[in-house]
This record gives sequence, structure tokens and C-alpha cells, in this order.
Amino acid sequence: MAAAPSDGGQNSRGNMWVLDQRLDQPMEEEAGRLRDVHREKRLTSAAILRLAFQSLGVVFGDLGTSPLYVFCNAFPRGVDDPEDVVGALSLIVYSLTLVVLLKYVLVVLRANDNGRGGTFALYSLLCRHAKIKTIPDQHRTDEELTTYSCQTYEDNSLAAKVKWWLEAHAYKKNTILILVLIGTCMVIGDGILTPAISVLSAASGVKVNHPERSNDAIIIVAVIILIGLFSMQHYGTDRVGWLFAPVVLLWFVMIGAIGAMNIWKYDHSVLRAFSPVCVYWYLRRGHNIWTSLGGIILSITGTEALFADVCLFPVLAVQLAFTLVVFPCLLLAYAGQAAYITKNKHHVADAFYLSIPDVIYWPVFIVAAAAAVIGSQATISATFSIIKQAQALRCFPRVKIIHTSKENLNQIYIPDINWVLLILCIAVTAGFGNKSQIGNAYGTAVVIDMLVTTLLMIPIMLLVWRSHWILVTAFASLSLLVELTYLSAVLLKVDQGGWVPLVVAAAFLLTMYVWHYGTKKRYEFEMHSKVSVAWILGLGPSLGLVRVPGIGLIYTELASGVPRIFSHFITNLPAIHSVVVFVCVKYLPVYSVPSEERFLVKRIGPKDYHIFRCVVRYGYKDLHRKDDFEKMLFESLTLFVHMEAVDEYYSDSTNVVTTTNGSTSSSAVDLTHSSSVDTSVPVQSYQSDCQVRSFGRNADLTVHEELEFLNKCRDAGVVHFLGNTIIRAQRDSHFLKKIAVNYMYSFLRRICREKSVIFKVPHESLLNVGQVLYV
Repeated sequence: MAAAPSDGGQNSRGNMWVLDQRLDQPMEEEAGRLRDVHREKRLTSAAILRLAFQSLGVVFGDLGTSPLYVFCNAFPRGVDDPEDVVGALSLIVYSLTLVVLLKYVLVVLRANDNGRGGTFALYSLLCRHAKIKTIPDQHRTDEELTTYSCQTYEDNSLAAKVKWWLEAHAYKKNTILILVLIGTCMVIGDGILTPAISVLSAASGVKVNHPERSNDAIIIVAVIILIGLFSMQHYGTDRVGWLFAPVVLLWFVMIGAIGAMNIWKYDHSVLRAFSPVCVYWYLRRGHNIWTSLGGIILSITGTEALFADVCLFPVLAVQLAFTLVVFPCLLLAYAGQAAYITKNKHHVADAFYLSIPDVIYWPVFIVAAAAAVIGSQATISATFSIIKQAQALRCFPRVKIIHTSKENLNQIYIPDINWVLLILCIAVTAGFGNKSQIGNAYGTAVVIDMLVTTLLMIPIMLLVWRSHWILVTAFASLSLLVELTYLSAVLLKVDQGGWVPLVVAAAFLLTMYVWHYGTKKRYEFEMHSKVSVAWILGLGPSLGLVRVPGIGLIYTELASGVPRIFSHFITNLPAIHSVVVFVCVKYLPVYSVPSEERFLVKRIGPKDYHIFRCVVRYGYKDLHRKDDFEKMLFESLTLFVHMEAVDEYYSDSTNVVTTTNGSTSSSAVDLTHSSSVDTSVPVQSYQSDCQVRSFGRNADLTVHEELEFLNKCRDAGVVHFLGNTIIRAQRDSHFLKKIAVNYMYSFLRRICREKSVIFKVPHESLLNVGQVLYV
């Protein structure tokens, strides 16, 4: 509970300000009462192994199909010296070891947000441990959630200094946000490029066995597969998901066995690539070798999708699956291809398929096509997931989200994004028509995404994990050394296809930042123009209007104060409902809010005003259901009335002693403003600003009568008040701001989903209150 201001503060700000602060106190008691203990269930060893097996089909599909196209992208013009192949293999081995195994599997996966991964999960962790949100709607009551984990720091600790440094200036908060948006845009780019290169590489196996087939025929086959893949997204993966793990496991076993056979058959001397000396000698061989890094980085594609899709499985299960199955099979597959290429230097373009024994060629081809589709599905699902997170944190326009599974809310489908991905994916596949240029584009998206993750992991290790600065420095130095090296290589191929993810990312980044900017300006305006609660209550129990039967739900983004749309409404219309509830729907930087902790209710003013405030809190995974929402809100109001009566019964503060100008006086006037305690305000404060009788306790209104009154109002009907706010830039604004606000943001608002659709409000119960804001 906030402390009362000093006398000096009262005199400087005025009694009305003091009254308003006392009337509209935060909800610490309500939040504390709802806190519960949620303990994570410990899984048995058998359950962990079963989940590790299932994770193969969901998490590792993209990473597992990389052998289809790595060597052909690393050496698009063929191989002149077999030592180059050994050097490239050595880089692949240590890239898998350092980046995938050490960085992601052992370190980054531990930075998940209660099992949720991706750049926005990292951002959520940071937002809970430091006040870096650009929209300052965080409150200490949110920290009472069982899913809201945060820490306190000693004043002189390194973590406290980092926290202070991040919170010190607004530009640092904007920089972190832009960094997160860039990483998100690169994941969206992966959702375009992964299906294109995976399916095209798998389809190219037809041409290898039938050389007379033209490249156009392969592209047509790939496009047909892509259309089928994206057209089936709305069905979800529940019905066929059980097939993913066996197919991907079979794929890994096949490529591992073929690789081991090729090492024994062609050249076992390629195993010297496991020596790090080979990396050094390879990088010294000149500029052409350096550009090959743009293809070698494709060996670690799928790591960001691995992190984004970790939500379905425990981290230990994913770690076991990678170390026991994925990692050794990939090493054998790449080593086997390298052994084949050293003896067949001119076959590098289709080394994977040409190294397959003829007896099992077509079974491997079928499994490869299935694995490519599964790997593409994992990336598409990761794209849907991260866009849902971005929308919940108000960084993406409102789009339709369909949950394809009643049991698993993580399986979602976003129609608008699905068709955008399909169009762009077909454009990339048909436009480039070869794996080399698509690979260049893919490599650019992958390395930038990894770089963003590294930069976000540094403050997480310092703030969340409180790691020693030596460990943080070692992690950052090693990661940046590898990723900046790859970044310098992919930038050399910008004109050879690497521009595609940059253009796509720029378009999505502009969209997301403009939307967030407009949302931020609207929130700031509402904060500055909110109406005093004391002024509203000074109008009397009827608010100066006719109170008609029914409940009015007034939606606002403010968790305190009265929104401007309410004052705009009551000054233009002569009536308001008998019960008014200010509903603030908040999306917190957590993955989920337990249903028993979702609603916080308090009373504003005396009982005869029938004005309540309800803060409804969601995580970025939670689903908004209209029927459950109204039912739970009314149940929360009913529970609040009961608990308020219990608190009043056990309260001893029936007589209040106040001190004014050194004298002591006694009064029986107090004000119930929350569900847990009664707070008294000096009688003089009330008399100077409004009528004492307006704030007196209505003793005749019992709990039974109030509940009966609420039920009658509910039966009379519930009306939802939504603000239809139009934002315009001020006349003296910069022309860039005018373009962003007047045109881009307005266009995005017209094409995005209305709030009434998101909240599932029926049209007959909806009342839009229009207003124009100049920012």
C-alpha cells in the first residue's frame, strides 16, 4: 500500500490530488491474496526419454535437413583441392559443437521463459528484471503472479549496476526493442526461406536420378509441395504429429549410416577434420575460401527454430535428443559427404543424393522429402508462435489467431501470416530457382538472428542468472567471434541473394515498429489525459446522470484513473448504467497467467456509487474467451463483495482519529476503497472538495442486497464500451512522424482486427466511443 504523502506534499499538490490518490490505490492486497504455489512436476527418466524421442520430430527437423544443401552452397563452383573439403568439414564440426551444442543446447535453452523460447521470450525475461518496456504499464502487483519471476539486487552488485544502466535512458530501451524486433523479423525470414530451400533441395533428388528432367520441372514440383504444405496449416499437426518423430528418427539413422559407410568406402582420412588445426589452415587459404563460409553456416540453420519450439518439451529432453541422436548422426553425415566429395570433386552440387547406394535411393528420397516438410513445419510453427508473442506485447498489428488443438494451446494457425509466407516462399523458390542463391539469403537471416540472441543473452546472464562477469565475457567473446566471422562472409553475398531477408526484415521491422510507436503514443496520451477519480465521485452517486439498469464494461488500457472516453461519454449522453466496471486488459511479459490469478477487482468510491475497477491479466500464450471472460468477471465481482464484507467485519477502524494543525479530533467517517482494508481520509479533505454525505458508508446496503442488485443488473444486460481512437500527428510534427502516424499507422489500424473481434463482443452489446488524439 502506498504511503500517504507528507503535509508539505499535500499543501503543494492540493487536497484534491491527495483524495484522488487515496481513492485509486493499487491492488497489492488483491494480488497478494491470489498468490498461489505452482510446483513443476518432476518427470521420471522414462518420461524424459519418451519426450526426447518426440522432440526429434518437432525441434530438430530443420537442423536435420541441412546436409541436403550445405556442401553445394559452400562450393557452388566445384572443388579444386580435396583439402578444401576437409577444411570445410572441420568448420562444420566446430560450428555444430560451439554454436549448436555449447551455445544453444547447453546455455541458451536454459534462458527459456517457463518453457517458452525465442527472442520475445528473452525480452520478457529482461522486462521482468529491469524496467525496460517502452510502454510503462508495469506495476508491482504484477510481480505477485506465480509465473512472474524477478529478483532484487544489492546496491553495489554488478547486476544492480547493469539494471540501472539499462533503465537510465529511453534510447537504451528503444535499442533493445529494435534489437528484439530485428531478431523476430529474421525468424519470419526463416519461415520463408526454410521451406523454400528444404523442399527444393529434397525435390532435386528427382533430377539426380533422372538427369533428363529440366530444372523448371523441379521448381514446379517444389511449388506444388509448398502449396500443399501451407494449405494444410489450418488443420494443425494433432492428427499427423505422432508420425513426425519416427520419420525424423529414421532420417537421422539413414544419414548417419550412409555417412559411416561413405567414410569407410571412400576416404577415412577426412576424420582429421576433427582437429581444430584444419580450421586455421582452411581460413588462411584466401578470399574464395572466406566466401564459402556463407554456405558452411547453413549447417547450423534451425537453431533459432530449435529455441522457439522448445515450449513443448523439457529442456533436458531436448538436450538428450541432440547429444545422443542428432549430433553424432549429423557429424557422420557431413563426414561421409566430405569423404565422397574428395574422390568425386565434380559431384559436389548433388553430393548427398549421389553418395546414396542405388539399392536404397528411393526410400531415402521419400524420407528426405518427408523430413524437409517436417523441418519446414517446425519453422512455420515457430513463426506463428513468435508473431503471437509480438502481438501480445503490442509489437504487431492484431491478426486472427486460430488454436488448432483444444488440448495444446501452443499449436496455433494465423491465416494472414500463412498466406503471406506462402506467396513470398513461392516467389523466392520460383524467382531464384537454385539452392545457391536461396542458401545465401538463408545464411544472412540465420547469422543475424544468432547475433541478436547473443546480444540479448549478455544482460540475461548478468541480471537473471547473476553469472560471474568472466563467464559472461567468455560466452560473449566466443559467440561473437564465430558469428561476426560468419556475418562478414554472408555480407559478401548480399548481391547474390543475401538481400532477400534484409528486404523482408526491413518491411516487417517497419510495420512492427510503427505499430508499437502508435500504440505507445496512444497510451501516453491516455495517461496524461485521464480524469481524476475524485472529480467523478464529486458528481454524486448518480454521477449527475440517469442510472439505467445494466452493467457497463468500459475498456481501457489504464490500470488507475478514469479513462478520457468515460468523461467524453458522460458529458455527451445523459445516462449511464447502474453498475460501471472499468476493465483494463493487460498482457504481461510472462508466458501465462493462471486463471485464478487473472482478475483483480477493487471498488472505486462508496458502495452506493456501484463503480468497480477490474484488471484482467493475460500472458502471451493465453487465449481470450468471451464466455469465460464475462462469467469469470462477474464471479470475481461476487467474490469481491463477499471478501469485502468479511474484511469489514473483522476491521476495528470504525472510529478514526485524525490530526489537523496539532489538534486531535474523532470521526466515524471512512472510505472503503479496496477489498482488504478501509482507509480513512481526514474529514477536512472531504469537506473541502466534495460533500461528506456523498462518501459516508451506506450501512443499509447489505451484502445480500448488493449481490441481488448486481444480479438484476446482469440480467438487464451487459454493454461493452470500446474507445474508437483515431490518432493524428500534430501540425508542427516532423514529416516522418506525420507519415508514420497519419498514413502507416492509420493503414495498419484499418486492416487489422478490431478490438471487439479480439474480445468477441457481440455487435448488439457494443458501443464505440470515438475520439481523435493529436500526438
